[in-house]
Amino acid sequence: MSLNLPKPIADYVEANARLDIDGMLRPFHPDAVFIDNGKPFAGKAAIRHLLETEVIPVKAIFTPDTVREEGGDVIVEGPAHGDFPGSPLRFTYRFMLADGAIRTLEVTL
Repeated sequence: MSLNLPKPIADYVEANARLDIDGMLRPFHPDAVFIDNGKPFAGKAAIRHLLETEVIPVKAIFTPDTVREEGGDVIVEGPAHGDFPGSPLRFTYRFMLADGAIRTLEVTL
């Protein structure tokens, strides 16, 4: 299924499929906030740490299957699979974009 994702989101998803941390960070605004199940990680250094400790070790790859706009945000849903209990799990990614970059990403189950 091909989704029409905004470029920063598409770039993030494509880099995640390769487990490429630098590629995953590239579309984020320098002052971005990544909220993982309610816990905020502010700035690229904190986001890098989150990816290095929570995503890469378990090879968590998000495969979006739906996209919609809601209140100016882009909501992307789909399963993530990897080496973690319950894989695959279905996640909702809420992206707020600004200046052609990801300003906020909130991930929830």
